[in-house]
Amino acid sequence: MNSIVTERQDLAPLSRDEFERALRAKGDYYHIHHPYHRAMYEGRCTPEQIRGWVANRFYYQISIPVKDAAIMANCPDRETRRLWVQRVLDHDGYDGAEGGIEAWLRLGEAVGLTREEILSQEHVLPGVRFAVDAYVNFARRATWQEAASSSLTELFAPTIHQSRLDSWPQHYPWIDANGYQYFRNRLTEARRDVEHGLSITLDHYRTRESQERMLEILQFKLDVLWSMLDAMTMAYELGRPPYHTVTDARVYHRGLWQ
Repeated sequence: MNSIVTERQDLAPLSRDEFERALRAKGDYYHIHHPYHRAMYEGRCTPEQIRGWVANRFYYQISIPVKDAAIMANCPDRETRRLWVQRVLDHDGYDGAEGGIEAWLRLGEAVGLTREEILSQEHVLPGVRFAVDAYVNFARRATWQEAASSSLTELFAPTIHQSRLDSWPQHYPWIDANGYQYFRNRLTEARRDVEHGLSITLDHYRTRESQERMLEILQFKLDVLWSMLDAMTMAYELGRPPYHTVTDARVYHRGLWQ
Protein backbone atom coordinates (compact mmCIF):
# COMPACT_ATOMS: atom_id res chain seq x y z
CA MET A 1 0.00 0.00 0.00
CA ASN A 2 2.78 2.43 0.89
CA SER A 3 4.53 1.72 -2.40
CA ILE A 4 1.33 2.64 -4.28
CA VAL A 5 1.06 5.96 -2.41
CA THR A 6 4.72 6.74 -3.08
CA GLU A 7 4.31 5.92 -6.76
CA ARG A 8 1.38 8.33 -7.06
CA GLN A 9 3.28 11.06 -5.27
CA ASP A 10 6.13 10.65 -7.76
CA LEU A 11 3.87 11.07 -10.79
CA ALA A 12 4.04 14.41 -12.53
CA PRO A 13 0.92 16.53 -12.08
CA LEU A 14 -1.45 16.85 -14.98
CA SER A 15 -1.21 20.11 -16.86
CA ARG A 16 -4.11 22.50 -16.49
CA ASP A 17 -5.54 21.40 -19.85
CA GLU A 18 -5.03 17.70 -19.09
CA PHE A 19 -6.71 18.06 -15.71
CA GLU A 20 -9.70 19.83 -17.24
CA ARG A 21 -10.01 17.11 -19.88
CA ALA A 22 -9.95 14.46 -17.13
CA LEU A 23 -12.72 16.31 -15.27
CA ARG A 24 -14.85 16.64 -18.37
CA ALA A 25 -14.33 12.96 -19.22
CA LYS A 26 -16.30 12.14 -16.08
CA GLY A 27 -19.36 13.22 -18.05
CA ASP A 28 -19.46 9.64 -19.35
CA TYR A 29 -20.93 8.73 -15.96
CA TYR A 30 -23.38 11.61 -15.62
CA HIS A 31 -26.93 10.60 -14.78
CA ILE A 32 -28.16 11.71 -18.19
CA HIS A 33 -27.04 8.20 -19.21
CA HIS A 34 -29.09 6.43 -16.53
CA PRO A 35 -31.92 4.28 -17.98
CA TYR A 36 -34.50 6.20 -15.94
CA HIS A 37 -33.40 9.51 -17.41
CA ARG A 38 -33.14 8.06 -20.89
CA ALA A 39 -36.71 6.87 -20.57
CA MET A 40 -37.77 10.39 -19.56
CA TYR A 41 -36.31 12.15 -22.58
CA GLU A 42 -37.33 9.34 -24.96
CA GLY A 43 -40.97 9.68 -23.87
CA ARG A 44 -41.26 6.26 -22.24
CA CYS A 45 -42.12 7.38 -18.70
CA THR A 46 -45.59 7.14 -17.21
CA PRO A 47 -47.12 10.12 -15.41
CA GLU A 48 -46.43 8.33 -12.11
CA GLN A 49 -42.74 7.99 -13.00
CA ILE A 50 -42.48 11.65 -13.96
CA ARG A 51 -44.22 12.74 -10.76
CA GLY A 52 -42.04 10.42 -8.68
CA TRP A 53 -38.91 11.92 -10.18
CA VAL A 54 -40.07 15.50 -9.63
CA ALA A 55 -41.12 14.82 -6.03
CA ASN A 56 -37.84 13.10 -5.16
CA ARG A 57 -35.64 15.64 -6.91
CA PHE A 58 -37.28 18.33 -4.82
CA TYR A 59 -35.34 17.01 -1.84
CA TYR A 60 -32.14 17.56 -3.83
CA GLN A 61 -33.24 21.08 -4.81
CA ILE A 62 -33.90 22.19 -1.23
CA SER A 63 -30.58 20.69 -0.13
CA ILE A 64 -28.48 22.59 -2.68
CA PRO A 65 -28.55 25.96 -0.84
CA VAL A 66 -27.83 24.13 2.44
CA LYS A 67 -24.79 22.55 0.79
CA ASP A 68 -23.66 25.89 -0.60
CA ALA A 69 -24.12 27.61 2.76
CA ALA A 70 -21.90 24.93 4.31
CA ILE A 71 -19.20 25.65 1.74
CA MET A 72 -19.31 29.36 2.55
CA ALA A 73 -19.22 28.65 6.29
CA ASN A 74 -15.91 26.84 5.80
CA CYS A 75 -14.46 29.38 3.36
CA PRO A 76 -12.28 32.19 4.78
CA ASP A 77 -11.89 33.90 1.40
CA ARG A 78 -14.20 36.89 1.10
CA GLU A 79 -14.12 37.11 -2.70
CA THR A 80 -15.03 33.47 -3.07
CA ARG A 81 -17.95 33.87 -0.69
CA ARG A 82 -19.19 36.94 -2.57
CA LEU A 83 -19.40 34.88 -5.75
CA TRP A 84 -20.59 31.64 -4.18
CA VAL A 85 -23.52 33.23 -2.35
CA GLN A 86 -25.23 33.76 -5.71
CA ARG A 87 -25.91 30.02 -5.78
CA VAL A 88 -27.90 30.24 -2.56
CA LEU A 89 -29.84 33.22 -3.87
CA ASP A 90 -30.54 31.44 -7.15
CA HIS A 91 -32.35 28.69 -5.29
CA ASP A 92 -33.87 30.56 -2.36
CA GLY A 93 -34.82 33.68 -4.33
CA TYR A 94 -34.15 37.36 -3.60
CA ASP A 95 -35.40 40.87 -4.41
CA GLY A 96 -38.62 39.66 -5.97
CA ALA A 97 -36.98 36.75 -7.83
CA GLU A 98 -38.76 33.51 -6.95
CA GLY A 99 -35.69 31.29 -7.10
CA GLY A 100 -35.14 27.69 -8.12
CA ILE A 101 -37.03 26.09 -5.25
CA GLU A 102 -40.21 27.98 -6.13
CA ALA A 103 -39.66 27.17 -9.81
CA TRP A 104 -39.39 23.48 -8.91
CA LEU A 105 -42.64 23.66 -6.94
CA ARG A 106 -44.27 25.07 -10.07
CA LEU A 107 -42.84 22.15 -12.04
CA GLY A 108 -44.41 19.82 -9.50
CA GLU A 109 -47.78 21.47 -9.93
CA ALA A 110 -47.36 21.29 -13.72
CA VAL A 111 -46.95 17.50 -13.58
CA GLY A 112 -49.99 17.06 -11.34
CA LEU A 113 -48.60 17.12 -7.80
CA THR A 114 -49.94 19.48 -5.17
CA ARG A 115 -47.65 21.96 -3.52
CA GLU A 116 -48.54 20.51 -0.14
CA GLU A 117 -47.51 16.95 -0.96
CA ILE A 118 -44.20 18.10 -2.46
CA LEU A 119 -43.39 20.21 0.59
CA SER A 120 -44.37 17.37 2.93
CA GLN A 121 -41.64 15.19 1.34
CA GLU A 122 -44.01 12.24 1.65
CA HIS A 123 -42.77 10.78 -1.65
CA VAL A 124 -39.04 11.09 -0.92
CA LEU A 125 -37.54 7.60 -0.99
CA PRO A 126 -34.98 6.56 1.65
CA GLY A 127 -32.35 5.87 -1.02
CA VAL A 128 -32.77 9.38 -2.39
CA ARG A 129 -32.69 10.95 1.07
CA PHE A 130 -29.57 9.01 2.09
CA ALA A 131 -27.72 9.93 -1.11
CA VAL A 132 -28.54 13.64 -0.86
CA ASP A 133 -27.75 13.75 2.86
CA ALA A 134 -24.38 12.13 2.16
CA TYR A 135 -23.60 14.94 -0.27
CA VAL A 136 -24.60 17.69 2.18
CA ASN A 137 -22.60 16.06 4.97
CA PHE A 138 -19.57 15.84 2.70
CA ALA A 139 -19.84 19.57 1.98
CA ARG A 140 -19.98 20.31 5.71
CA ARG A 141 -16.93 18.24 6.59
CA ALA A 142 -14.63 18.59 3.59
CA THR A 143 -12.34 21.53 2.92
CA TRP A 144 -14.18 24.32 1.18
CA GLN A 145 -12.15 23.76 -1.99
CA GLU A 146 -13.07 20.07 -2.12
CA ALA A 147 -16.72 20.79 -1.44
CA ALA A 148 -16.77 23.54 -4.05
CA SER A 149 -15.16 21.28 -6.62
CA SER A 150 -17.72 18.54 -5.98
CA SER A 151 -20.28 20.82 -7.63
CA LEU A 152 -18.54 20.39 -10.97
CA THR A 153 -21.18 17.98 -12.20
CA GLU A 154 -22.51 21.35 -13.41
CA LEU A 155 -20.06 20.89 -16.29
CA PHE A 156 -22.63 18.52 -17.76
CA ALA A 157 -25.84 20.15 -16.51
CA PRO A 158 -26.73 22.42 -19.46
CA THR A 159 -27.01 19.36 -21.69
CA ILE A 160 -29.43 17.61 -19.35
CA HIS A 161 -31.62 20.69 -18.94
CA GLN A 162 -31.72 21.24 -22.69
CA SER A 163 -32.68 17.61 -23.27
CA ARG A 164 -35.70 18.10 -21.02
CA LEU A 165 -36.73 21.32 -22.75
CA ASP A 166 -36.37 19.65 -26.15
CA SER A 167 -38.14 16.38 -25.39
CA TRP A 168 -40.69 16.83 -22.62
CA PRO A 169 -43.11 19.16 -24.48
CA GLN A 170 -43.12 16.69 -27.37
CA HIS A 171 -43.60 13.51 -25.36
CA TYR A 172 -45.63 14.76 -22.40
CA PRO A 173 -48.18 17.30 -23.71
CA TRP A 174 -50.17 16.83 -20.50
CA ILE A 175 -47.48 18.76 -18.58
CA ASP A 176 -48.23 22.49 -18.25
CA ALA A 177 -45.48 24.30 -20.19
CA ASN A 178 -45.33 26.99 -17.50
CA GLY A 179 -43.58 24.44 -15.30
CA TYR A 180 -40.38 24.41 -17.37
CA GLN A 181 -38.93 27.68 -16.08
CA TYR A 182 -36.48 25.94 -13.73
CA PHE A 183 -34.78 24.22 -16.67
CA ARG A 184 -34.62 27.46 -18.64
CA ASN A 185 -33.05 29.33 -15.72
CA ARG A 186 -30.40 26.69 -15.14
CA LEU A 187 -29.15 26.86 -18.72
CA THR A 188 -27.47 30.18 -17.94
CA GLU A 189 -26.98 29.79 -14.17
CA ALA A 190 -25.13 26.48 -14.51
CA ARG A 191 -22.74 27.87 -17.12
CA ARG A 192 -21.89 30.81 -14.83
CA ASP A 193 -21.39 28.49 -11.87
CA VAL A 194 -19.14 26.19 -13.90
CA GLU A 195 -16.81 29.06 -14.76
CA HIS A 196 -16.28 29.89 -11.09
CA GLY A 197 -16.09 26.30 -9.82
CA LEU A 198 -13.74 25.22 -12.58
CA SER A 199 -11.33 28.09 -11.89
CA ILE A 200 -11.23 27.14 -8.19
CA THR A 201 -10.52 23.53 -9.09
CA LEU A 202 -7.85 24.14 -11.70
CA ASP A 203 -6.09 26.67 -9.45
CA HIS A 204 -6.15 24.59 -6.26
CA TYR A 205 -5.19 21.06 -7.30
CA ARG A 206 -1.57 21.25 -8.41
CA THR A 207 -0.11 17.84 -7.44
CA ARG A 208 -0.98 14.53 -9.08
CA GLU A 209 -2.14 13.12 -5.77
CA SER A 210 -4.56 15.99 -5.14
CA GLN A 211 -5.80 15.91 -8.75
CA GLU A 212 -6.60 12.21 -8.45
CA ARG A 213 -8.39 12.89 -5.17
CA MET A 214 -10.46 15.57 -6.91
CA LEU A 215 -11.43 13.12 -9.64
CA GLU A 216 -12.60 10.73 -6.92
CA ILE A 217 -14.63 13.51 -5.30
CA LEU A 218 -16.30 14.25 -8.61
CA GLN A 219 -17.03 10.53 -9.00
CA PHE A 220 -18.62 10.57 -5.53
CA LYS A 221 -21.00 13.31 -6.67
CA LEU A 222 -21.80 11.31 -9.79
CA ASP A 223 -22.49 8.32 -7.53
CA VAL A 224 -24.97 10.43 -5.56
CA LEU A 225 -26.93 11.42 -8.66
CA TRP A 226 -26.90 7.89 -10.11
CA SER A 227 -27.96 6.31 -6.82
CA MET A 228 -30.96 8.62 -6.61
CA LEU A 229 -32.21 7.29 -9.94
CA ASP A 230 -31.51 3.70 -8.87
CA ALA A 231 -33.89 4.21 -5.93
CA MET A 232 -36.54 5.68 -8.22
CA THR A 233 -36.12 2.79 -10.65
CA MET A 234 -36.89 0.30 -7.89
CA ALA A 235 -39.95 2.22 -6.75
CA TYR A 236 -41.50 3.48 -9.99
CA GLU A 237 -40.29 1.11 -12.73
CA LEU A 238 -39.90 -2.25 -11.00
CA GLY A 239 -42.75 -1.74 -8.54
CA ARG A 240 -40.51 -2.45 -5.57
CA PRO A 241 -40.65 0.60 -3.29
CA PRO A 242 -39.32 0.24 0.26
CA TYR A 243 -41.24 -2.31 2.34
CA HIS A 244 -43.30 -3.40 -0.67
CA THR A 245 -43.39 -6.98 0.64
CA VAL A 246 -44.90 -5.74 3.92
CA THR A 247 -47.14 -2.77 3.16
CA ASP A 248 -48.27 -0.37 0.45
CA ALA A 249 -48.00 2.55 2.90
CA ARG A 250 -45.07 4.99 2.67
CA VAL A 251 -43.78 4.17 6.13
CA TYR A 252 -40.20 5.33 5.57
CA HIS A 253 -38.84 8.15 7.69
CA ARG A 254 -38.87 11.82 6.70
CA GLY A 255 -35.59 13.14 8.05
CA LEU A 256 -36.50 13.31 11.71
CA TRP A 257 -32.87 13.64 12.82
CA GLN A 258 -31.81 16.59 10.70
